[in-house]
Amino acid sequence: MITVRQDPGFATGLGRIIVATSFGFVVTQLDVTIVNVALPRIASDLAVHVAGLQWIVDAYTLPFAVLMLSAGVLGDHFGSRRAYITGLVIFGAASLACGLAPNVTTLIASRAGQGAGAALLIPSSLSLLNHAAANDHGVRARSVGLWTASGGVAIALGPVVGGLLLSIIGWRSIFLVNLPLCVIGGALTLRAIPPTAPETKTHRLDLPGQLLAIVALAGLTCSVIEFRPLGFLHPLVIAGAGIAIAAGIAFYVVEMKAIEPMLPFSLFNLPNFTPAVIFGTLMNLTYYGTIFVLSLYLQQARGYSALHAGLAYLPLTATFIFSNVASGMVGARTGPRPPMIAGALLTAIGYAFLSRVGATTSYLAMLLPFIVIPTGMGFAIPAMTATVLSTVDRRRAGTASAVVNASRQTGGMIGVAIFGAMTGNAPGQIVRGLQLTSLTSLGLLLIAMMLACKYIRRVHDIAADTVCDSR
Repeated sequence: MITVRQDPGFATGLGRIIVATSFGFVVTQLDVTIVNVALPRIASDLAVHVAGLQWIVDAYTLPFAVLMLSAGVLGDHFGSRRAYITGLVIFGAASLACGLAPNVTTLIASRAGQGAGAALLIPSSLSLLNHAAANDHGVRARSVGLWTASGGVAIALGPVVGGLLLSIIGWRSIFLVNLPLCVIGGALTLRAIPPTAPETKTHRLDLPGQLLAIVALAGLTCSVIEFRPLGFLHPLVIAGAGIAIAAGIAFYVVEMKAIEPMLPFSLFNLPNFTPAVIFGTLMNLTYYGTIFVLSLYLQQARGYSALHAGLAYLPLTATFIFSNVASGMVGARTGPRPPMIAGALLTAIGYAFLSRVGATTSYLAMLLPFIVIPTGMGFAIPAMTATVLSTVDRRRAGTASAVVNASRQTGGMIGVAIFGAMTGNAPGQIVRGLQLTSLTSLGLLLIAMMLACKYIRRVHDIAADTVCDSR
């Protein structure tokens, strides 16, 4: 168990833990924006259409989302530090395979490997932070805010670094840049964080539940991505939807009967947990889907180079850093509800402005939504994450953080699939797709705001309820 003396200025030991765990979050978030900037170049070099580009993105987010549930259990069973270092090793090896991929099939398979590594990194890093913060809500909120801000830095620098690497070296370099980051993160972790004891004594994995979850989400993703090029009545689309429904039902039945379920449904009975999970899912669905469409809009509809597109993304991503830190400070004083409500409202306003962007809109006119959207996101997400961690028993921190982040990644995967399906290959179709997806995001974020208003309670009001059983 990690114990760190807590004070208003953050103890040195806690600061080292935040830095070490931030490297895992950095590499997982870097691959969100840096790959999106490279999509047009990959499409040109490997002769890939929009559906193929969606698979390059979702091949990462699918295992990221599905395997995170089991990854959380692994962290609880074998120790969070061991799971975290293993995730860095897997992510680095898969990044190397992506950089050396000779064709799109190999690239998609290697991206899946990256997703598997990322699935281990997120819940284990959050669990390490949660242990370090002990039961101090203020320390936890500030720690999560700083940890999330590190991802904001990666999201902000990703498009710029990606544009530079694409211009100078080529698209393969955007994957190879992960290697030194994984090495540094692993070295810092070994030095700054002592070995963590397992939180549970058993070592049983829910393999049936894991396989059914993979089949259900893969079938759903296949149907959503392929229905536009193939049509709703194509056998592949129908089969994918049918498999998703059947596997989803079977997953629920298996998890309800499992002794150690991959997804403990009792978590959803805890105050704040379910609305926070839905809230995070909607936030990721809209943002990941929008980033995918914007990458096509800037480079294929507006003719921006990769470097110019990366620079254009900078305001869209840089404000994450400041709003993440501000969220931690505000949340430590007010609790999670106010920053979640304010963040969802700001993000919805940003999408309202983005829906007015057309084929000839000046970059200056796009600047306002490019600033407002990430400001709202950055303000809301740390508060949502801190809400989940403060709701569950510490013994289930890895599993709980895995559930909420798996839900968020699933939302992002579905967002890319749905928003990509709303968009075509021609410039006019891309512009109309951006407008339609922005309006869709506006509606979904208003729903998220209402959820936070009605169902999120102050942490102090639920202190007596934060007990989770083994299921």
